[in-house]
Amino acid sequence: MLKNLKLNQKFTILLLAVFLGAVILSGIAFSALLNHNAEREVTAKANLLLQTMLSVRQYTLTQVNPELAPRLETEQQFLPQTVPGYSAREVMEDLRKNADYSDFFYKEATLNPTNLRDKADPFESQLVEKFRQEAKLKELTGYRTSPAGDLFYIARPIKIEKESCLRCHSTPEAAPKSQLASYGRDNGFGWKLNEIVGAQIISVPASGIINNARRAILLFMGILTIAFALAMLVINWLLRQTVIRPLNKMAKAANEVSMGNMDASFEQTSSDEIGNLSEAFNRMKTSLVMAMKMLGRGE
Repeated sequence: MLKNLKLNQKFTILLLAVFLGAVILSGIAFSALLNHNAEREVTAKANLLLQTMLSVRQYTLTQVNPELAPRLETEQQFLPQTVPGYSAREVMEDLRKNADYSDFFYKEATLNPTNLRDKADPFESQLVEKFRQEAKLKELTGYRTSPAGDLFYIARPIKIEKESCLRCHSTPEAAPKSQLASYGRDNGFGWKLNEIVGAQIISVPASGIINNARRAILLFMGILTIAFALAMLVINWLLRQTVIRPLNKMAKAANEVSMGNMDASFEQTSSDEIGNLSEAFNRMKTSLVMAMKMLGRGE
């Protein structure tokens, strides 16, 4: 099929093929780069928030709990402020009152919690079970859907590593009376040392960052398409001016010479391949004229 096309048409098809290949490859590479950067940005946000919650837990454990723990035996109601996980959750809930952080979530999802607010949902239960099955697993990351859109999560196992943690979670008899008065005897007991009972899960919205990356990809593809289209138009114009038009003139001159018009000539002042071809054509025409004259004398 290409044999029947003109030279400029062949070049247009070739440039179009190169253009499409370049756009596709560039789009794939840029998309992978932007998606990687978007995931890094989301992960950085999640890690920063998770480290903040861990700091809140540590502060509660080392400074708040020692001050309030003696009151657990005398108070009628349990003081949840002594629990690191409760403090971290309350700090997050207060942060979520800010509209910019309303879709950020922190939860210490537990299979058998004292406070049912911390009860793991089916998705969170799967994460906890995976930690229980793979003891060496230290972290899980991924995406989950929610009414707020896609959320990126980081989950880490909650493991009972201190005997002191079992005071409130081994048996109802060992627990503070105020705890039993507030939460009853049915939940949050039976935990064992070195057992994974839950997972710390921080979730941050990913839809906005991912959508921004997608818009950037579309903008890049649009700019790249326009740039290549302009480049193809310029190259086609230059091709016509420097190659196609001189060749057409040379073909016209050659046709006139073949019809007997020996005065037809083609002048090309450039020193490129077209110029060399012009010189060769004129020499051929001169040789033809000389041969015709010699034949005329012979007759």
